[in-house]
Amino acid sequence: MKKSILRNISPTVIALGAVSFLTDLSSEMIYPLLPLFLTTVLGAGAFVIGLIEGIAEMTASVFKIISGYLTDRSGRRRPYVVWGYTLSSMARPVIGLVRLWPLVLVIRFVDRIGKGVRTSPRDALIADVTDLRFRGWAYGFHRAMDHAGAIAGPLVAVLLLKGFDVSLRTVFLLSALPAAVVVLVVMIFVKERKPVRAKRDDAASESGEKESSTPQTPDRGTEQGSLKDFRLFMFAVVIFTLGNSTDAFLLLRLNHAGVDETGVALLWSGFHVVKMFSTLLGGRISDRVGRKPMVITGWIYYAAIYLLFAFLETRGMLITTFLLYGLYFGLTEPVERAWVASLVPQRLRGRAFGYYNGAVGIASLPASLIFGLIWQKWGYEYAFVTGGLFALLGCVLISGVKEERRAGV
Repeated sequence: MKKSILRNISPTVIALGAVSFLTDLSSEMIYPLLPLFLTTVLGAGAFVIGLIEGIAEMTASVFKIISGYLTDRSGRRRPYVVWGYTLSSMARPVIGLVRLWPLVLVIRFVDRIGKGVRTSPRDALIADVTDLRFRGWAYGFHRAMDHAGAIAGPLVAVLLLKGFDVSLRTVFLLSALPAAVVVLVVMIFVKERKPVRAKRDDAASESGEKESSTPQTPDRGTEQGSLKDFRLFMFAVVIFTLGNSTDAFLLLRLNHAGVDETGVALLWSGFHVVKMFSTLLGGRISDRVGRKPMVITGWIYYAAIYLLFAFLETRGMLITTFLLYGLYFGLTEPVERAWVASLVPQRLRGRAFGYYNGAVGIASLPASLIFGLIWQKWGYEYAFVTGGLFALLGCVLISGVKEERRAGV
């Protein structure tokens, strides 16, 4: 990208984007192949796969809440980011050495601790070093780099497996290479800004790293008003998430419509391409039009996609709908994070991201259970309709959350 495109993005955010790209490159070399490795190499069954991933994701969610609280108590972001990425980067490739599936559970547990430790402090750090007017753009850039890594990882794995005829174990071990670069980048290039005091906004640029050529724009509202809005925001997010089940159900629906395993894998990669470009643009657009209209539009769009998945029958239409689903992430992923950052005082920002990330992760478990039970008992049509209704209810709730005041508006 040209320098002019990134002029409003902090060097630290650019470094975090590179770190997310490399981290997803490393993890996605492993993740799509892990079920195959567990079943064909280690002899584990479907229950074991569910057990490992359920424990892993719940662990990440809990530690996102804990790290958000601790980063505010300590007033530091960078140590949690460094240690979180380092822990995951060191643990993940070790899967290639194990001989028993319980060791995979231990490694995934450690890996997800690392993810939980870094996520909330990282999201708070992005807000700390970014002017309010450009936060959507900053979060959009970061999420786009994350999705780019998710595109590259499986492609690299396929190249190694098919082009160089290496084993699954070797692919896992080679994932240590981008993981090692992650540790170097995060330790050298990720900086943090010292806390900005309410009466010393003009002095903030003199402390820590000089992150932007534009001055920081103060966050809106009184503390009590902001926290009230944040609680309503969180309630709306939880309600929406209860209808936001795992995307594996969408892939299963495609498979039932006649898309084979290879087609599903290719669609998954194409889906991440759409997500990458949509998150890059969506965050930037939200800086101009506001967070609330973007999120409400995104949730309504999500409901429409789920209703289409409920009633469409032809394979071509379902494939098109699945790829268009990627636009939803651009309307919401960076925008929700930018909105969270402005709903609370800076001293509570890490905690807010902890609650946000943790709630989304924890609510995802019952969301998938509810969806799966409805599908199994009444059919996929009712499951997708239920997900759409949860999304629309979330829209009603979040419409009561106040928008932050943006510079020049």
